[in-house]
Amino acid sequence: MRTVEEVQATLEIAKLKEEEMQKTIHCLSLGENVSSADYCLMELDDTLCKHIEAGNSLVIRGDKNEHAVLCSGDKTYDLKIADTSNLLLFLPGCKTPDQLASSSQERTNLVHAQVWGFCNSYWEVRRRRPKVKKLLRVLRENPYQGPALAGQQENTENTYTMDDLLETIQASEEELKKHLKAIHACQINGCWRVLDSDYEMKLLGHLTQLVDSESWSCNKVPLGSCLEELGPLEPGEMIEHCLNCYGTRYMENGDVLYALDEAKVCQATALMLLKNAVKFNLREFQEVWQQSVPDGLSASLDQLKSVALVDRTSRPETICLLQVEDLPEDTLERFNHLFTLREKWTEEDITPYIVDLCGEKQTTGALLTKYARSSMQNGVKVFNSRRPIAT
Repeated sequence: MRTVEEVQATLEIAKLKEEEMQKTIHCLSLGENVSSADYCLMELDDTLCKHIEAGNSLVIRGDKNEHAVLCSGDKTYDLKIADTSNLLLFLPGCKTPDQLASSSQERTNLVHAQVWGFCNSYWEVRRRRPKVKKLLRVLRENPYQGPALAGQQENTENTYTMDDLLETIQASEEELKKHLKAIHACQINGCWRVLDSDYEMKLLGHLTQLVDSESWSCNKVPLGSCLEELGPLEPGEMIEHCLNCYGTRYMENGDVLYALDEAKVCQATALMLLKNAVKFNLREFQEVWQQSVPDGLSASLDQLKSVALVDRTSRPETICLLQVEDLPEDTLERFNHLFTLREKWTEEDITPYIVDLCGEKQTTGALLTKYARSSMQNGVKVFNSRRPIAT
């Protein structure tokens, strides 16, 4: 145990002035079981610190073949190891000079502390997009195809509860719930399921045909009448789920009504038409599409951003299915795939397929600057790959 005099002698040998030093001096010694493997440091921002201090928890998620992420209740963070040139020491109970009542002391205050561990790296936490692409793949293992026929037992293999999904998907619970809603998933017997695409279109077809036959306004679709008319055909909860997916629920004079979402209904109809066609003549497609949506709804190509791609350079002009949900989740892989499909992209065409890659305070323009090269073609700015793409 060193004394104040020994410390002062050391300062003198090192030619350091005592008055320029902190009043509190720590004398360090190694504990009995010092190890660099027993501890790990994590750097947290103010938001995560307050989250922990409030008594909430953080969860690390990821399978063995995935890079681990850190999740709070509503956000997802990347975990990366950051090296530091300074050795970091773990000192239990250590207090900084401003935490010690030494400001009024004239003489040096000596504190002895034991080192319990050390390391030269720490976990760096950075906000990222949730990794939810896996969610659709997992739920598509057993899509819901409607109620089982009489005498048949429903297939419950590869079904997942919310707890199962939280163990499987690298996202916070709030982000996971938000994406479940976005992909039109619903709970059936306690498990989350997506509807088989044909069955979902069948439900939507029943609803739109009923709206047309009853001459209802698309903004005033009565839930009670839908359940009464379509109840013999489909389960009531599925009819209501379809209305929730493609409309907005509201109350009027004690009745539950739905306002159909024009963009969602028109987009779903377009996907049904494009599903089995490699390419579709654009003009013919637009005519068939408008005829296929309920009266009162107007089909527009703006409704197909991120789900279909128009080729204005071909003669005649064509349209084909290209859904952002089917593209790679990794940014570099996404750009490589897009440039494999089309060598040059206008900003208008490529933006819907990269906007979901933007992090906090990041723009699609910044992504294009980093991953693409711009040039002018017939007076229009286009983007191509910065590196050769194997086709």
